[in-house]
Amino acid sequence: MLSVKAGLILLLLQQGSAAQGQGGQSSEHMVAVFIVEITLMLLVGRLLGELMQRVGQPAVMGQLLGGVLIGPSVLGTFWPAAYQAIFPDLEAQKRMIDAISQLGILMLLLLTGMETDLALVSRMRRTAFFTSLSGIIFPFVCGYLVGHFLPASMLPNPAQRLVTALFLATALSISSVKIVAMVIMEVGFLRRNVGQIILASAILDDTIGWIIIAVIGGIATGGGVNFRAVGFALGGTIIFLAFSFTVGRRIVAHIIRWTNDNLVIDMPVITAILVLMLLAALLTDYIGVHTVLGAFVVGILVGQSPILSKHIEEQLRGLIVALFAPIFFAVAGREIDLTILHSFALIKLALGFILIASFGKVFGCYVGGRLGRLGHRESTALAIGMNARGSTEVIVATIGLSLGVLSRDLFTLIVVMAISTTLVTPPLLRWALARIPPTGEEKERLEREAAQAKEFVPTVERLLIAVDGSADGKLASSLAGLFAGARKVTTTVVELGQGSKRHTLLPPDTSGELVKASVEVATRSKSGSKTEGQEALPATDKPTLLVNQMPVEELAKGIMNEAQKGYDMLFLGIAHALDSSRGGLQDEVGKIVQEFKGTSALAVARGAQTGEQLTQTLNILMPATGTDYSRRAAEVAITLAKASGASVTALHIAPPPEETDLLRRPRELLRTGRALLRDIGALGKREGVTVKSLIKVRRSPEAAILRQVRRGRHNLLVLGVKVRQGEQLFFGRRIAVLLERASCSLLIVNS
Repeated sequence: MLSVKAGLILLLLQQGSAAQGQGGQSSEHMVAVFIVEITLMLLVGRLLGELMQRVGQPAVMGQLLGGVLIGPSVLGTFWPAAYQAIFPDLEAQKRMIDAISQLGILMLLLLTGMETDLALVSRMRRTAFFTSLSGIIFPFVCGYLVGHFLPASMLPNPAQRLVTALFLATALSISSVKIVAMVIMEVGFLRRNVGQIILASAILDDTIGWIIIAVIGGIATGGGVNFRAVGFALGGTIIFLAFSFTVGRRIVAHIIRWTNDNLVIDMPVITAILVLMLLAALLTDYIGVHTVLGAFVVGILVGQSPILSKHIEEQLRGLIVALFAPIFFAVAGREIDLTILHSFALIKLALGFILIASFGKVFGCYVGGRLGRLGHRESTALAIGMNARGSTEVIVATIGLSLGVLSRDLFTLIVVMAISTTLVTPPLLRWALARIPPTGEEKERLEREAAQAKEFVPTVERLLIAVDGSADGKLASSLAGLFAGARKVTTTVVELGQGSKRHTLLPPDTSGELVKASVEVATRSKSGSKTEGQEALPATDKPTLLVNQMPVEELAKGIMNEAQKGYDMLFLGIAHALDSSRGGLQDEVGKIVQEFKGTSALAVARGAQTGEQLTQTLNILMPATGTDYSRRAAEVAITLAKASGASVTALHIAPPPEETDLLRRPRELLRTGRALLRDIGALGKREGVTVKSLIKVRRSPEAAILRQVRRGRHNLLVLGVKVRQGEQLFFGRRIAVLLERASCSLLIVNS
């Protein structure tokens, strides 16, 4: 391996000498050198990143150290010939790598924005506000004083001392959300109160810091303090942010959905996001602030998109983590020139940077935590966590170096400070967090969240409704509207009309209007009350609703074409979809249920009340059998009850003693049934829904269910099933009996 590397380097040296002897480098040689540079950065950065993660440190630290190893500090000192061959001192060669590095900055900020949780900031706004404000003001003042008293020899341009001091002050006051989040997740404190406060404060701190950096960057490019330009930049920034988080949020969500649903090329959403990022970067550059603000804001908007956010983040993360991040941090590491630390005075200055930055951040955040009504231990953990600079500080320093407001010496000192504070933060934060036990309320919330993590309904992001104008269609539309309003999911309605393939004959007040009405009911219900541990839903915060029409002749094909766009759940309401005599589905509907990858719910309308009338007076009965599909049906039933303000009755039927075998005793079966109903009751309690539990010992479960329907005057029976494969999809004997004899409407939830 070493001989291959040596041979490659010697070949580059020979080609470089020959090209320089001819007065320059050929384009083929420049491309070859560029490929060698990229390969070396990726290989060294990823390997050292792996090593750092194995010892409990962030991977970016290894990538930075990789840049130092292949930079002038190590490779350039101990093997200068190889360093000059791989990284020749040519402007065109440097620009090739710099272009990738600059794009890497935008991509990293895009990913950081996607990971930003504005809801978290909102929940912890008081503490996060005081912590971020104090955590910025104190180190900002310290950094400004350092910049003001620095010797002129350390400044890139003594005439611009004010700009350098402002940039240095901002660099010392910013934190790294990624490093903080990584440590909190590693120690299992992400959902703890103190963990959320630390992360919310870091997010707010990061956001404010990037806005300040962007404004100062605009000042720096103007050559001095131009108050007119500053006013334009500040005004433009305010307008840009206001537009982005109102109209812009809807535009970005619409673009992502439209791209995903209409384009057939591979990964079209990724391209759309990158284009949006670049356009926003150009816009922020035009208004006089740095391009990173545009990329960061687009990342936040993409992260708030109601569909495919996790899928998109995984695809983008792979591209950024595997390519752009190692190259960017390797380039940043190469800019670090540790040879400047041969001077004892500069070593003292580096230590001073570390102490001043740490004191300002720790003291400021501790004071902010106390002002935000945190205890001593929580404030200490908060202050320690916010002191991690990490990759964010390196990005800031790189921007300052590229703008000419930081000299290479200052850049090196800032990066050394960032590396030092990041390396000491994980062990100190683990120690501080371990001293904070959970409170009673917090313990209950953690248990509730752990239970919800195993549930199906919270994972639903897109809902598909396929209905016609029949009573079944109206029922499905109304129930699906309640579900969509309760979960705030993006919903598409496919209306099946009668007639030719070119025309549809749909009444104007069917499925789409019913869904909208049910969404309104669910929204009013949620906004009017607030269950324990949940935020109330604003009345204007409704799911996106789309309505498509297609002829009934294209039933299976049309619905499955739409389903391929990525849906988690399907509500079906089609006349004569079920064959009650056989307990199965009609061929076309059976094909849909069989091919749909998510959960489907089929509505069957019975009785005098259908559609909107039924959803206003819901009285739900849910037979519980202990299976996974029965549990999923219980989740759907409770979600519908929550949206409409109704109640749920959970019924478990146990067999009589004479029908049990020797291994399954009657008392054990009853205990199991009671435990099952307690679990469903706990689910209802978490969602603020009253669940009445009934357990019956009966020989015929179907007869017991039908008897309870009559006694309890239930108007909706929610059944969990698992379709059995055969010539015709079959729900089973129990469902066949209930379909034939039930007097109330049914919702059959198939997993």
